[in-house]
Parts: sequence; C-alpha cells; structure tokens
Amino acid sequence: MRDAPLILVVDDGADDREILQRRLESQGYRVATAPDGEAALGWLAANDADLVLLDVMMPRLDGIATLRRLRAERGTAFVPVIMLTGKGAVADVVEGLDAGADEYLVKPVDHAALVARVKAMLRLKAMHDEIAGQAARLAVQAAELSALNQSLETRVAEQVAEIERMRRLKRFLAPQVADAVLASPDGEAALESHRREVAVLFTDLRGFTALAESNDPEDVIALLREYHALVGDRVFAHGGTLERFAGDAIMVLFNDPMPQPGYCLAAARLGLDIAGRAEPLTDRWRARGFRLGIGIGIASGFATLGKIGFGDRFDYAAIGTVTNLAARLSTQAEAGQVLASARVAEAIAAEIETRALGEVDLKGFARPVPVFELLQARG
Repeated sequence: MRDAPLILVVDDGADDREILQRRLESQGYRVATAPDGEAALGWLAANDADLVLLDVMMPRLDGIATLRRLRAERGTAFVPVIMLTGKGAVADVVEGLDAGADEYLVKPVDHAALVARVKAMLRLKAMHDEIAGQAARLAVQAAELSALNQSLETRVAEQVAEIERMRRLKRFLAPQVADAVLASPDGEAALESHRREVAVLFTDLRGFTALAESNDPEDVIALLREYHALVGDRVFAHGGTLERFAGDAIMVLFNDPMPQPGYCLAAARLGLDIAGRAEPLTDRWRARGFRLGIGIGIASGFATLGKIGFGDRFDYAAIGTVTNLAARLSTQAEAGQVLASARVAEAIAAEIETRALGEVDLKGFARPVPVFELLQARG
C-alpha cells in the first residue's frame, strides 16, 4: 500500500505548527515540522516531501529566502510550496509567487481553505510525478516507440496546460468555484468580462473605524482575523464567491462566475447565518472592551463581471449599481441586522420572512430606496 503524502510544515510559531499538524493528520497525511528555514533545508536534504507549507515571517532565514534556495536545488525544485502569510498584503503575496510559490494562505488559516489547497497541490505533485515518469520511459524507449511518443507528448502538454489553469484559477477563486469552472465546457471563458444578474452581499463591521484609531494594531488584527474567519467559513458553506476582503468590509457574489439556481435565497440564508453566528462573537468582543457589531446588506441586479489584474496575479471583480446598493445597505444596517433591496425581498418571499422598513435615503442614490429587513426562515 502506498504511504500517505508527507507534508513539511515550516513555522517559527509552535502553536501554529501544532494546529496545522493536527489538521493535516486528521485528513490522513503524514506531517513533519521545522521551526525555521535553516531547519527545513536540513530536513529536506535528507528527506523527500510531497508538499511544503512555508511561513513568510521567520527568524534566521525567512520564507522567501528559504523558497529561493529550495527552487535552486534540483532535488526540491518541483516540490509544491504553499506560503503562509500573516499579512495578506498584495506585495507579500506577489513576492512569494515570484520566488516560486505555488499557492498562498493567509493566517489564521481557514480549515476548509487549507484542506482544499493541500489537495489541489498534491494533485499537481502527482501530475508532475506522472509526467516525469513518462519522460524517463520515453527516453529509454524513444527508438522503438516513436509513434507512441507523439501521443504521449500530446497528453503531457494537455496535463501541463491543465496544471497551469488550476494554478491560475485557485489564486483568485474559491476552490469549489475553480473546480466548477474547470469542469465547465466553457472553461476559463466564464471569467472573461460579461454582464449577468447577480446577488451581492456586503458585511460591515460597526464601530471598527473608532476601534482602529484608539487600539493597538495587534488587537485590531486579531479581531479582524476572528471576523474574517467567521464570515469566510460561512461564505463557502453557502456556495458564495468571495470577491474581496477590504479591512472590515467583505463582499460576496452569488450566481457568478457559474450560474447558481436560487442565488438570492442563497445570499439571504448566508446573511441570516452570519447574523446568527455573530452574536456570540460580538459578546466576546464586548467582554474585552470592544463595542462592535456586524451589519449586512444584500442587493440583486445586473453587474459587469470579470477578472482584473496583471501578470500572474488576478482578482475577480463585479462592477455596477448593485454592488453600491449592497454596500450602502450594509452601512445602514444596525449591528446584527440584515437589510435587503426590494428585488431580493420579492425573490425570497416564499422562504424568508421580511419586514418593510419603507423608503430610505442612501448615499449615492438620487431617490429614496425601498428597504426590507430579513427576519427568519419561514416555518
């Protein structure tokens, strides 16, 4: 029986190493750990790893320098590497990818994102090993199998192209959305600029600006991590596409880039789910002296969507009045409240109880907008 994949976790934080080790071992993987880049290079000189999880910020030898040395060595040049960053800054991510990283995760690492990316990278490793094995066999049999060589080369080229597609998509789409795009007959054409009716959900952290101005950055970052972890986990559970993290604001799309039946209802259920789960979190914040709450806004309508970016670094964006409306509703909502546009309220009326709040003046809209509060699922 073939051994389970062996993963090396490199992080100077003992708690982070232990958490990642437990999570990976719970999925059936073998795990080794190293506290810094020098220790990791020493371990890899004597052992073969199927995948490396590599922290960026470490003493002695940081993650970027470690990665460059890995890529310079023949024995580790093609080992998949997932960078772990506690910053989430674009420059930090771009530097890691430029140095040869295959993927990245932002700390604290979301369990679902960790499992999905590890599986994806191990699939890439298996494909690479298969290609390498094929190339070796072809070198030995070239004289006798010239006809077979041509078909195998075609197959290898297709696999390489598939690997590259997977890498590109999983850098800026949720794992399940990327898989759906890859399985679609239209493929990546679904990501080109197009116009479609979507539902947009925005979350807004009440009181965040005042908190950020009057508290230590470490406390603010820790709080944001808890907030992002709560919302991000529920986004994937309800099939949303995470369009962006922008500090205390989070934007989620439904019905794109792949069609999604009942997308307004999915957005409404996500909003109520976040609101319900937010109360214990905001209670803990309040006990620590942070008076915060989460306001949620949902709107539906047509938007122009597509990938934006440069080089190998892309994001997926939506532009249109519907995004502005969802954002304004989220800022209008009180802590724990979910507000929706009339279009959303009509679409979900059979499943979700709502309460009309009348017409409300919203910044950026010339006329008052009908607003509805989502209460609970019917029945």
